[in-house]
Amino acid sequence: MKIAVIGAAGKAGTHILREAIMRKFDVTAIVKNKATVQENNINIIESDLFKLTKEQIAPFDILINAFAPLPGDEHLHVDAGEHLISLLEGTEKKLFVIGSSGCLFVDREKTVRLMDLEDYPEDLAVTAKAQLQNLRDLEGSSIHWSFAIPSAMFDSDGPRTGHYIKGEEKILVNSQFNSYISYADFAVALLDEIEKNEYPNTTFTVASENVTAAS
Repeated sequence: MKIAVIGAAGKAGTHILREAIMRKFDVTAIVKNKATVQENNINIIESDLFKLTKEQIAPFDILINAFAPLPGDEHLHVDAGEHLISLLEGTEKKLFVIGSSGCLFVDREKTVRLMDLEDYPEDLAVTAKAQLQNLRDLEGSSIHWSFAIPSAMFDSDGPRTGHYIKGEEKILVNSQFNSYISYADFAVALLDEIEKNEYPNTTFTVASENVTAAS
């Protein structure tokens, strides 16, 4: 299985790339600037996401979209999603997209999303709205995909425990009643899903214990 990580130099992308290397996957980093990749001795494609071609992605079975646009460019989540869908149409390749926790439902009836709450930060809501459109575009496409959503607290400094709980569209909380996941454990869950394919053409979310928090 050959995997390509788009945005492999970002926070999420770096952890995903590292987890894939640890599992000895045949993995390639796709980045705009190869000097930003933190891992050594790996395959790298230096390309702007929006200039990727079908020929460049032809060798891969799995594409992971960990692209994170700068503040003010949140609409690029939608544009990036549309471009990747167009590249994968008519193929058996699968696209994994790193979504926004704002897309998760907070009620049992699935009528209210986290981004709909009054105290949800406006800057995060902009990203969540773009990611929700990305999700809807995936749902209306003919490609193979999964939309992986982290918990509300997405901790770049948290440890890799290898333990997590998994759900679909509704926000999860751990035993501390926190919606929490470390980047490292999110990468574990994502690579597990690539291996198991339990959530094809749908969303899934994960949460883990915040082991660095005071008890």
